Amino acid sequence: MTGKLSHFDEAGQAHMVDVSEKEVTSRIAVAEGHITMTAATLALVTEGRAAKGDVLGVARLAGIMGAKKTADLIPLCHPLPITKVTVDLTPDPTLPGVRITATVKTTGQTGVEMEALTAVSIAALTVHDMVKAVQKDMEIGGIRVTLKDGGKSGRFENP
Repeated sequence: MTGKLSHFDEAGQAHMVDVSEKEVTSRIAVAEGHITMTAATLALVTEGRAAKGDVLGVARLAGIMGAKKTADLIPLCHPLPITKVTVDLTPDPTLPGVRITATVKTTGQTGVEMEALTAVSIAALTVHDMVKAVQKDMEIGGIRVTLKDGGKSGRFENP
């Protein structure tokens, strides 16, 4: 850590980081998170009985869309040419709830961690939206980057 926050200039004003001198490299980021719910709500989701339809399918698409819109949502994020987004939603009766993993790839001058985090967040929010009529106290949590690779800082793995 350098101790300097790159999104602030010498006067302490927020600014978009200049990445024009950075090398174009292949980059990948993986993020994860989860949404917890009762076993009964999870059964509603996994058995396809939710009134709004295919909860996991819609949440997967919403997560992909979220990754693509990250620069519109996070003020100092660079718009990036995303080359791949996958969002996996896995029902987990031990939570009970749904585990969410997003993988985002690009070839560019800055990483896609924010896109992966946004994909997970939007997918979880979509699950919440689609079943909130039957359970209002679901919890979203554990959202974090688990892998980042590419660029000058190299590989980061978060166990």
